[in-house]
Amino acid sequence: MAKYVYDFTEGNRNLKDLLGGKGANLAEMTNLGLPVPPGFTITSEACRHYLAEGSTPGGLEQEVAEHLDALEGRMGRKLGQAGDPLLVSVRSGAKFSMPGMMETVLNIGLNDESVHGLAKQAGGNERFAWDSYRRLIQMFGKTVLGIDGDLFERALDAVKGRRNDTDLDAGELQRLVETYKGIVREQTGDDFPADPREQMRLAVRAVFDSWNAPRAILYRRQERIPADLGTAVNIMAMVFGNYGDDSGTGVAFTRDPGSGRQGVYGDYLQNAQGEDVVAGIRNTIPLQELERIDKHSYDELLAIMETLENHYRDLCDIEFTIERGKLWMLQTRVGKRTAAAAFCIATQLVDQGLITLDEAVTRVTGDQLAQLMFPRFDADADRKKIGKGMNASPGAAVGRAVFCSERAVELSEQGEDAILVRRETNPDDLAGMIAARGILTSRGGKTSHAAVVARGMGKTCVCGAEELEVSTEERRFTAPGGVVVSEGDLISIDGTTGEVFLGEVPVVDSAVVDYFEGAEPDDELVRAVDRIMRHADAARRLGVRANADTPDDAARARRFGAQGIGLCRTEHMFLGERRRLVEDLVLATADDERQAALNALEPLQKADFVAIFQAIDGDPVTIRLIDPPLHEFLPDIVDLSVEVATSSDVTDKDRRLLAAVKRLHEQNPMLGLRGVRLGLVIPGLFAMQVRAIAQAAKEVPGARPEIMIPLVAAVQELESVREEAVRILAEAGVEALVGTMIEVPRAALTAARIAEAAEFFSFGTNDLTQMSWGFSRDDVEASFFSRYLDLGIFGVSPFETLDREGVGRLIEIAVEEGRATRPGLHLGICGEHGGDPDSVHFCHEVGLDYVSCSPFRIPVARLEAGRAALKDTDSDTR
Repeated sequence: MAKYVYDFTEGNRNLKDLLGGKGANLAEMTNLGLPVPPGFTITSEACRHYLAEGSTPGGLEQEVAEHLDALEGRMGRKLGQAGDPLLVSVRSGAKFSMPGMMETVLNIGLNDESVHGLAKQAGGNERFAWDSYRRLIQMFGKTVLGIDGDLFERALDAVKGRRNDTDLDAGELQRLVETYKGIVREQTGDDFPADPREQMRLAVRAVFDSWNAPRAILYRRQERIPADLGTAVNIMAMVFGNYGDDSGTGVAFTRDPGSGRQGVYGDYLQNAQGEDVVAGIRNTIPLQELERIDKHSYDELLAIMETLENHYRDLCDIEFTIERGKLWMLQTRVGKRTAAAAFCIATQLVDQGLITLDEAVTRVTGDQLAQLMFPRFDADADRKKIGKGMNASPGAAVGRAVFCSERAVELSEQGEDAILVRRETNPDDLAGMIAARGILTSRGGKTSHAAVVARGMGKTCVCGAEELEVSTEERRFTAPGGVVVSEGDLISIDGTTGEVFLGEVPVVDSAVVDYFEGAEPDDELVRAVDRIMRHADAARRLGVRANADTPDDAARARRFGAQGIGLCRTEHMFLGERRRLVEDLVLATADDERQAALNALEPLQKADFVAIFQAIDGDPVTIRLIDPPLHEFLPDIVDLSVEVATSSDVTDKDRRLLAAVKRLHEQNPMLGLRGVRLGLVIPGLFAMQVRAIAQAAKEVPGARPEIMIPLVAAVQELESVREEAVRILAEAGVEALVGTMIEVPRAALTAARIAEAAEFFSFGTNDLTQMSWGFSRDDVEASFFSRYLDLGIFGVSPFETLDREGVGRLIEIAVEEGRATRPGLHLGICGEHGGDPDSVHFCHEVGLDYVSCSPFRIPVARLEAGRAALKDTDSDTR
């Protein structure tokens, strides 16, 4: 019989698939003997059953009842009993951390009778009891009953006015409870449920349901978390941080999640429950202040933090509550961190002997490295500082101030950058946080919702800028000195320093980019990047090349660590002033006219290749012969038709050009006369390019050209071009591989035949994706991809991350069958996927020899290639 409920004493941190991250780590801390309130976890299997069937699995309610009975026996109290109540919390806990995205309900078990028993437990503290009761109704009403949370907030604001919630007395809180119960009755037609077990049952179902809440779906999509995992539910005996000033709640990090520096980092809030810290309803105090307030608990917390970091061998994020001087641990997890902190912490842990350098490489990601390469503010630029908050998540962000999530999304869709400004964010702001360039709040600290989510997304964030008076209703904020920033005004925020500036502050390259450009590593972060990159390069099997069409791109790619050029697009060399020569080629009606046009183009092509060979300095250069359809080099058919029809000085050449454009016009040019087809239809075109390559290679010592024939679908096409190319190369005395780009599904499916004529394959996954899906990549992303993402048809765009099941399967077939024909077949990829982290891992797994990507993505590809190799090694040693 399936087991759906585990006591905290039964699990461990390796059971995250079953118990979720929170439940597995609560069990681990319990096993370590740390002060964890007793409780139990309902597994994610139960959630998956509930979501699939619409009901909880058979036997679950009995298991929950048995574990609740055991918990009551351990605590010596019954859930919600009138005279001496046990209260519990019900909290979500997915395998992967999703801060604030799913539901939590505290203080379950309170009703009109047990509230008096709770006051008695607290030594007659009526204020504490009624405060706990109003919190239950508010949380339960919003998360379980689906009532608009603003109704409760407005009722609370009406009672407290300008005071803090801690200033409300017992009588005011008791009246607030009645108001809240009235809201529940009015909004649902029923009374607030008084039965404690019914409260718990409904809360568990609400947590299950919250897995598919819009904000949770959006967060999973952003973080690429699988949608079918479900969430576990943790039921734990309540401990109370809102007893009074000898109690409180906090969040701690074993290192600074922003920079990685060791020390005491976190926030503490006296007389508060856990949700108060992340919600930012009151500004917290630094964790160091706890030493003054309660030194015994502070010292115990530091010892536990050291224990957890050494045990998990990583930065730990900890939630705790102090109840009348007694410390309780409510959660731990490997903490989210900024990209800079990830690299610094990884190398620090190596130096401390906690992890190996191999592990350090696997602890960072290519996405994090890309974040470090984003620009920063120019320190020498003029700027007007108007405020300062906490440096919650680093980076330089400039945009128009907006005061609601919807407006941030609107501006993003219009191609404009926005800074989302709020008093504090909540999970409902997620869409705007994703859309915005940066986030600014006047409340909250480094552990607030805004800070935690922003760090996870790599989004610039400044929190707790208290000197800014934010009015979301009036869509403006006021800074010291009377400076007013209204919606639409430009502001700049520095997530590294916490500073806020009026207007646009110029940005400059990051220090990490300077390092890749050749600067010596001169600070902790850059030294950490250098150390990890060197080890990744030593570990990786995959080569990394660049997509580069100019000498400048080639030179930069080489500085960034490219081992050659995997895609040099020759069609880019035919634009600008050379477009006229292409027009001459199209207009040619006789062999001598066509040859004259080709003769004019050849020395220009040769000069292009000479410059690129010189810039890449002896590394291989894969040159793709001209690929796009001719319409890209010719005037627009409508514009040219109008000009010929209306202009008074139309020449004979204009008329001939219009006739040629009409003749070559295609309904779907991407599936028409392009690539190898163009080379076969226009005699001499590919031969001219091959001669230019050969002559350039003779001129540059050590040049290593590789000639790639594009858009091949049948081996006969390749054989026709290859025969002529090999003859030209031989006549010039130049050695060069001749291969093809696999970008047509038929080419992948007939790879065994094509490999007979090709010495290498390079997978052009942009077109291969387009043709496999039947998508026009120039159109579909704007027209319906957002809907596909909303429906879950895509987890991520197949043009962003390689579609393993479809396009990936075609690649696997081509690799297997191509190498069966030609064992030494050289294989690479040169589509945009070559710089995508997940796609790089796929390329490693299927046995490609290299990936090729844009110059800026080369460091990312190098790192991910190393991580892929080390992941393989780790699997082999298990």
